[in-house]
Amino acid sequence: MFTYFYHQILRKSIISFGTLFNNITIEKKDDNDNTFSTVKVPIAYGPTQKFLARLNQQADLNRPIEIQLPRMSFEFNGITYDPQRKLTTTQTFQAVDKDDNKIKETYMPVPYNMNFELSIYTKINDDMLQIIEQILPYFQPEYSLTVDLVKELGEKRDIPIIINDIKMSDDYEGDFSKRRSLVYTVSFTAKTYLFGPVTDASKNIIKKASVEYLAGTPKRYERDVTYKVLPTATKSYTDNQVTTLAENVSDDEVEITLASASGIVEKNIITVSNESMLVESVDGNEVKVVRGYANTTITNHVSGTGVQLVVEADNALIEPGDEFGFDSEFI
Repeated sequence: MFTYFYHQILRKSIISFGTLFNNITIEKKDDNDNTFSTVKVPIAYGPTQKFLARLNQQADLNRPIEIQLPRMSFEFNGITYDPQRKLTTTQTFQAVDKDDNKIKETYMPVPYNMNFELSIYTKINDDMLQIIEQILPYFQPEYSLTVDLVKELGEKRDIPIIINDIKMSDDYEGDFSKRRSLVYTVSFTAKTYLFGPVTDASKNIIKKASVEYLAGTPKRYERDVTYKVLPTATKSYTDNQVTTLAENVSDDEVEITLASASGIVEKNIITVSNESMLVESVDGNEVKVVRGYANTTITNHVSGTGVQLVVEADNALIEPGDEFGFDSEFI
């Protein structure tokens, strides 16, 4: 049942959450409202108790705020299943792996909520208010963060980060030698998805369809027709460049001149930039084509642009959902 896989989804989500808060700064102003100091607030991963203990055990309690405080820390402290976002467990989806151009598939992801706590430590209250005011306006009450969840599938999803509540702690009890602890703790929920193992789906791709029509009675067939359909690529996936354009091509031309038309015959499909063309006839290096084949966009092309020929190997690399053409025959 269990096979090894590791998409690093939890790790990526933790790093992405921390990255949200790594560019927060505070400013110090004089009596004339002129800024004389700008401090970037550092952030690190770790529990609140660890940072408070470090502050209290520091030998020099009176170091300048620019060196010691403010600072922030965050912690991933729980994960729970989210039944409200549950998807069909038996449904799969496919995508092309950009590394090897093979079609991969996996089951629909499982929804989970990741719980985070962001702790903010400052020496004075104004610093705390500057930091918290730079964070809260972005959460209403959520902020969507795009995360590349599964590299093999190119699966990027917007993960909502929802702010739950804010707890304030201002501990200044004791004599003047005790360190004041001004801490705000903000809790968040990240609605992420966990994917299972990714498998090669190339063997499951239908590469030929055949339908047989029979007309007549059970004892006598008056007509027997078989219709075969073969999916054919409408663009080059193998980057099989065979020649270049010898002249500029405007968007209304159907006769183009190639540097060499050797190897290109009638009914071939060629690709120039992102436009596919169906070859109608070849006369020397002059080729008559159908522009904008397979719903591709007709555009202008400049001399010297590479011309790619769609070959048999491209048929095995057709992307899922591609509106490929069909090569059919009656027998």
